[in-house]
Amino acid sequence: MNSIYFLGLVVFVLSMGIVAQYLSSRFNVPVILFLLLEGILAGPEGLSIINPMLFGDGLTAIVSFSVAIIVFDGGLHIDFKSIRTIQKTALKLTTIGVFVTFVGATLVTYTLLDMDIEMAALFGALVAATGPTVITPLVRQIHVSHKISKILEIEGVLNDAASVIIAAVMFEWIVSQLSGLEAVVFIFQRLLIGLAIGGVSGEVLKRALSSGSFVTDQTARLVTLTLVLAAYVTSELLGSESGILAVAVFGMLTGTSNIPHKQTLKEFKSDLVLVMLTVIFILLAAMLHFRDILNLGLNGIFVVLLLMVLVRPAAVLISTINSRLKIKEKVFISFIGPRGVVPASIATYFALRLDALDIGDGEVLVGLVFLTVIITVIMTGTLARHVASVLGVIPMEILIIGGGEVGRILAERFEKRGENVVVVDNSEEMCSRLLKQGIRAVHGDAEDINVLKAAGIETAKYVVATSDQDNTNLLVSQIAKSKFGLKEEQIVARVNSMENLHAFWDLGIRSMSPQMTTALVLDNMVGKSSMFSLCEVGDEGEILEVRVTNPKVVGKAIRNISLPENSLLLMIRRGDRSHIANGNFVLEYDDLVTVIGEDDAAKEVADILHR
Repeated sequence: MNSIYFLGLVVFVLSMGIVAQYLSSRFNVPVILFLLLEGILAGPEGLSIINPMLFGDGLTAIVSFSVAIIVFDGGLHIDFKSIRTIQKTALKLTTIGVFVTFVGATLVTYTLLDMDIEMAALFGALVAATGPTVITPLVRQIHVSHKISKILEIEGVLNDAASVIIAAVMFEWIVSQLSGLEAVVFIFQRLLIGLAIGGVSGEVLKRALSSGSFVTDQTARLVTLTLVLAAYVTSELLGSESGILAVAVFGMLTGTSNIPHKQTLKEFKSDLVLVMLTVIFILLAAMLHFRDILNLGLNGIFVVLLLMVLVRPAAVLISTINSRLKIKEKVFISFIGPRGVVPASIATYFALRLDALDIGDGEVLVGLVFLTVIITVIMTGTLARHVASVLGVIPMEILIIGGGEVGRILAERFEKRGENVVVVDNSEEMCSRLLKQGIRAVHGDAEDINVLKAAGIETAKYVVATSDQDNTNLLVSQIAKSKFGLKEEQIVARVNSMENLHAFWDLGIRSMSPQMTTALVLDNMVGKSSMFSLCEVGDEGEILEVRVTNPKVVGKAIRNISLPENSLLLMIRRGDRSHIANGNFVLEYDDLVTVIGEDDAAKEVADILHR
């Protein structure tokens, strides 16, 4: 290939990537969809600007390099120390879930399409993987609960590796007719090789980046990139199709380890992944032939739809038996099952090898995989936010400054309510304690804007400053207000010294003094026991403020609304006036209702009033 033509092609592909990023941001749809459409448009089936076959064997190298970087980046963003409570669920999805999906997809494909059982099994193995490149930006974009997002992200990274190994077994079965025992040995060899190479690479990187001050951010990037490629190549040389597992394990070990330059690596790899995604998806989509999809007919579409509405839900429900997930959370996880870069790239690679061996159905395999990718990405990308909203899995983002006793208890209560909570504290020991409880914690100085950004202040709905330092609470409140545009009602601060209260009030910061609050409660306890019982709800109780937006309750008297037991409406704020909540009071749109309830009763009332 002419070098100038090649460089011009690269410029053209990257330019299309920029356009895809703009369209993705504009329409809130995963960028992969636009990359696929652009690749098809620019390929031989469209304008014939790009012909991937001109790359020859270099195309396989490009695909392998891209997949290695993408999978490593996915693992890099997973910290097992902060997700102890959902590890079992995620691991079940990547083992039991992958097996159920593999078997279900194989049976559906074999039943509806005229394919050999071996080729149907190869397709089933390829689509057993969900796409982390689609899932990760999607769940972050719609801000689903931390628990759900991490389960989906871990599943996406690990089941890529699992599905590739199963697909490799199926492929070897087709081309070399592996027996049952040989297939088992093949799987265990690949698992051991991937785990070993990934583990060794993680330890080497940790030692390399901790070796001295001469390791700069730039050096760290170069060393990491080199080790990622070395891990992938070494693993593939020792056992074909084990490289993806190696880089996935490598990435997760790095993401969990406390190593220098970790944030720099995340930023660098995220930028690199964007380039890799652009190149790989446009080139792969350009190889797609319309006839491969059209030949599948309506049965091909039925196969994909059954994967979404039958196989995926079955895999999730079976994998999450006895888990702490609520039924709505299970339904949402069942809906989020887009396929992405790994099945598309591996299917293309297998098809090329099948053609070279004069084994048919390679084009059918590619067409069916791409049809699956396109339909699942479109459905998930366009409907995920609506489904999440209907199911109520989009919680508030709450940032707590200070992980002391007050901050910890507050974080625990918010977590019980199902909110997304992040605690910032300058004590590494305190952060470690919070992480063991399953509460996200960021170690650093809360007065540092970069630390606040890392903790997610840019998407936070509330910032609660609970540290024992008034200067810190005041400064963080000011930063949240002036730098990140949070409104007065979104910022709450603890004031440790009563003489500092006016400083907070003068700046329009909602604040409270523990000393004054204690005095008020004690005052109410003296001769007013009923008032104290109202304030003290207990560890499992809740007092919430809820905005009335549900049309079904607007215009109804409180006594005509079916509320759960152990709940009570206390007060209604309408405009500038407050009203005692009696049975004859008629609710209006935008009323602010104060609710008290035991266990989840207050939350249930909130769901009834606010839709």
